[in-house]
Amino acid sequence: MPESCIPIIPSVDLERSLRFWVDGLEFTADTATEMRREGKLNLCIVRKGHLAFMLHARAGTPIKPENYEGIRLYWAPSDIHSTRNRLKSLGYAVSGLADRDYGQTEFFVTDDDGFSHCFGVATKPR
Repeated sequence: MPESCIPIIPSVDLERSLRFWVDGLEFTADTATEMRREGKLNLCIVRKGHLAFMLHARAGTPIKPENYEGIRLYWAPSDIHSTRNRLKSLGYAVSGLADRDYGQTEFFVTDDDGFSHCFGVATKPR
């Protein structure tokens, strides 16, 4: 049985993507895992606690195809307000907080590679 899984996140520009993952989500770039090709960052792993993601240079054209959806991630932050405020302060266009009828309070943001991230926590009773 698998003991862990590291999702692979394709990126057009890893240096730019690290801003979202490190500055925005407070992951740490694992420099021991970095791979470079012709001086340009081609692969690295970012970690936070027991979470890990592999960022790698996307193959093919750097232009996202019109119907490309890629990956979607659902995050459960310990403090949804500070996470939203941090991403907003970095210039990301974050949605407003919305209380959903299925019991979650959520917001969305799209990263620099066009991937949608949803952040959600259980809605607190009023």
